[in-house]
Amino acid sequence: MPTIKERDREVIWHPYTPMKIWPEAIAIVKGEGVYLIDEDGNKYIDAISSWWVNLHGHAHPYIAQKVSEQIAVLEHCIFAGFTHEPAVMLAERLLEILPNGMKKIFYSDNGSTAVEVAIKMALQYWNNKGVKKKKLVALQNAYHGDTFGAMAVSGRSIFTDAFTDFLFDVTFIPFPHKETEQQSIDALESILQHGDTAAFIVEPLIQGTAGMQMYSPTVLEHSFQLCKKYDALIIADEVMTGFGRTGKLFACGNIDTTPDIICLSKGLTGGTMPLGVTAATQDIFDAFYDDDRLKTLYHGHSFTANPTICTAALASLDLLLADECAESRKRITKAHSAFAMQINDDPMVADVRQTGTILAVELKTDAPSYHYYLRDMIYNFFIDRKIIMRPLGNVIYIMPPYCITNDELNYVYGCIIELLAKLKDKNV
Repeated sequence: MPTIKERDREVIWHPYTPMKIWPEAIAIVKGEGVYLIDEDGNKYIDAISSWWVNLHGHAHPYIAQKVSEQIAVLEHCIFAGFTHEPAVMLAERLLEILPNGMKKIFYSDNGSTAVEVAIKMALQYWNNKGVKKKKLVALQNAYHGDTFGAMAVSGRSIFTDAFTDFLFDVTFIPFPHKETEQQSIDALESILQHGDTAAFIVEPLIQGTAGMQMYSPTVLEHSFQLCKKYDALIIADEVMTGFGRTGKLFACGNIDTTPDIICLSKGLTGGTMPLGVTAATQDIFDAFYDDDRLKTLYHGHSFTANPTICTAALASLDLLLADECAESRKRITKAHSAFAMQINDDPMVADVRQTGTILAVELKTDAPSYHYYLRDMIYNFFIDRKIIMRPLGNVIYIMPPYCITNDELNYVYGCIIELLAKLKDKNV
């Protein structure tokens, strides 16, 4: 009988995959804590939380139990004109822990749609108020998703090349590297002074897909203050950074000024089911609260606020807010910090970056690129050692589930040191 991966090759089109060059997928049959187990019984450490979504480990029994109980009672219902307890309770609990000022929760399906909703909210906010503000500002090399609005506010790259002619115009400012912080801030203020900016959208503290590029909370605070000064809305895309990844529950919690809109997904359900959230202030909501039906936010999804998925998110929050999880995040952060110091002076390392539980190692190369010529070799190097690690070009990173042990972390660290030695000796 054909294996899963053999059958897969006949019928599946995988994401972010050049199918002719990379036709074979590893067939996973089970998840267990930090491990994914394939059909041959191999156990892989999921060092990147399966695209940054898994917080507490795979097949977590508590989340599974809560989902099972909910699905036997109410699996789904329309959410226009109807509501249900899981959606209301999840909104209440999110508003308790989100940065101060968030008052309303709008549900969608994933990170891209959470951003789409945020863009539509921001643009229609000004339209509803009769103010001509249509400009959107973002950071160079940003990534906010793969739907058209989310692509438009993302940096122009291989992900958007085929669609460039169809994307609306967005103004991009330089990324605030240490040596270009003031340049970035000055560029933002220069744009905001014109008074026509509807919103500034940003991945707070870390640009994920751009190679885990990190910048200081001081720059983020200054940028947000400028937006407040010149009356432009702030959209914080916390799809990746939310739910403890940066140390705080949310990256925006590292500064004082709060955004107007926050986008959430990925870790929201602990990685078990797809769910998107766009949180907004009362002021944003009030611009749509009107007798005029034309001021309605006409956006929705068939599975908006699915009660089973909301229940998974509630269970994930139970685990996230427990003292044990907080201690695990501190432990991972401390371990990453020690390892970063250990390899910082390695001749093959161009830079080591860390924010909370996210550690990135940038490898030295004359031509940094998403298509770094050793990328596939590095990927297979870790797969051979039963570690799932998808390099972002010449950047390798660790963003593990919080249940990872010190021994498992040390094994991953040891394999990175082994890779660096191989690269140094050119034994690749």
